[in-house]
Amino acid sequence: MSTYPSHRFAVAPMMDWTDRHCRFLHRQLTREALLYTEMVVADGIIHGDRERLIGYDACEHPVALQVGGSEPDKLAEAVRIASDFGYDEINLNVGCPSDRVQSGAFGACLMREPDLVARCVAAMKAVASVPVTVKCRIGVDEQDPEVALSDLAGAVANAGVDAIWVHARKAWLEGLSPKENRDIPPLDYDRVYRLKQDYPNLFIGINGGVTDLNQAVEHLNHVDGVMLGRAAYHNASLLGGVDRQIYGMDVADTDWAAVCAAMMAHAEKHLVAGGRVVHVTRHMVGLFQGVRGARRFRQILSADAVRPGAGPEVIAAAFDAIDFSDLTAAA
Repeated sequence: MSTYPSHRFAVAPMMDWTDRHCRFLHRQLTREALLYTEMVVADGIIHGDRERLIGYDACEHPVALQVGGSEPDKLAEAVRIASDFGYDEINLNVGCPSDRVQSGAFGACLMREPDLVARCVAAMKAVASVPVTVKCRIGVDEQDPEVALSDLAGAVANAGVDAIWVHARKAWLEGLSPKENRDIPPLDYDRVYRLKQDYPNLFIGINGGVTDLNQAVEHLNHVDGVMLGRAAYHNASLLGGVDRQIYGMDVADTDWAAVCAAMMAHAEKHLVAGGRVVHVTRHMVGLFQGVRGARRFRQILSADAVRPGAGPEVIAAAFDAIDFSDLTAAA
């Protein structure tokens, strides 16, 4: 039986999006969801600015570090280093289809090398004090997903993986851009459901094309966890329902005044450290879709936050534009 924690809901790792400021925002909206970093390559962790690359705010827990790489020794060293940062999980990327990842011979192209992935997982497990997981696709290019996903799952299960998160699409490394790979290959949720049937004692989570919490609840009838990516980013307000709808917790509606205050304080801290307020506000633009005042909210964050000398007051002004009675009525 898997000892992986009950992470029934996660926000997917997304390059250029799920940085520390994004995760800080998301944590104001849900206490329970597992949050993921952007993918960080093992070489970067070993040789780069570690605080910049993998530092985070303590409020982000539970938070998982996603690592990219294909060399077991380097991945093990990256895990050793990351252990000092106190992440709740280390995840190996076996699903990203970007050109950068392909040129480094890792990400989705590792679907073709399940034995290598297993060696990577074993090396990471040998030095990790927290769960080691894999995020993958159902296959790449001309692979048969029935065979490809089974081969990968069997290999990493034997290596002791703690969970497998599956983006329920193939990745086409030839002919499709990374953006197209998020939409064009057809979704095959049933393939992931069958994987769960094959591995009843291993945590299997599903990702890809899930747009709201009602869909997430339906998937949880078949698998152990659901991961939202773009929907959680572009319409982050939906995360306010996660603790109640996914985890069954008796929690109050989102306190938007508290969210505003927290984001202002976070922005001020970032400014003092030499950053810019837009680094924080760019992740907030997707809040309040369909709510009166949302257009003005977006305008303020998009225009005013980039001006020289912009400070946390931009966030207050944006929140002042929102008609919160719409949100109260919706709840």
